[in-house]
Amino acid sequence: MRLEVRGVSAGYGAKLVLDGVEFEIPAGKIMTLVGANGSGKSTLLKVIGRLLKPRTGCVLLDGKAVHSCDTAELARKMAILPQLHHASGETTVRELVGFGRFPYRSGFGVLSARDREVIAEILRLTRLEPLQERKLSTLSGGERQRAWIAMTLAQEPGVLLLDEPTTFLDIRCQFEVIELVRDLNRRCGITVLMVLHDLNLAARCSDFIVTLKGRRIRHIGTPREILQPEILREIFEIESVVHVGADDIPYCVPTGSVKEEDNKNGDGGL
Repeated sequence: MRLEVRGVSAGYGAKLVLDGVEFEIPAGKIMTLVGANGSGKSTLLKVIGRLLKPRTGCVLLDGKAVHSCDTAELARKMAILPQLHHASGETTVRELVGFGRFPYRSGFGVLSARDREVIAEILRLTRLEPLQERKLSTLSGGERQRAWIAMTLAQEPGVLLLDEPTTFLDIRCQFEVIELVRDLNRRCGITVLMVLHDLNLAARCSDFIVTLKGRRIRHIGTPREILQPEILREIFEIESVVHVGADDIPYCVPTGSVKEEDNKNGDGGL
């Protein structure tokens, strides 16, 4: 599914966070939003996922405005996993994944044969079959995040929105989650838009990276095009060295803060 953001401005109260944002995600690709804290990444994801109404502009999913879509219809096309989510620790993995079938249920909400078939397939794809009867409270952070992603996949969406899916995870779990997203994108053709703080993870899993600063999009390009010292200096105010690995994926090594370096060369800020 093709996702288009056209002239979107949004904020909270009197504070404007996004101003005239425009870009398009090609169908079946992974695009990652990066930027400093407060740059509007999560706000943009909320607008696209219809959790926040834009002040101006619109979001189109295959040419149709998402804010005019029926809720159940939209939930069958697009799923969002916010940064913060909660379910009872007594909920089993299988039950949590089953929650993703709500857009398809009718009557008393009993799972249909199709629902059970989808749940079983999603558990298999996300490698959760051995854990399906485990309670969420007994899972590791990485296992729990996989279960939440599986729940969104049970909606059978064409577009998946993920807000910092690796937050609070150790480095191994971060790679597991990112590899899972990449694998699902390749197998199922799902269009993915996510927010990440780790630039090297973003470079490893993304087809395109978008930078945000000052309420607007500053750059859109491939990881090789975006992970450039001058761009990282502009967006994150850091000095860095960028290398390209044997797998042709770039990775950056921050070497210092631009502000700190400027202060050293100045008069101490007086």
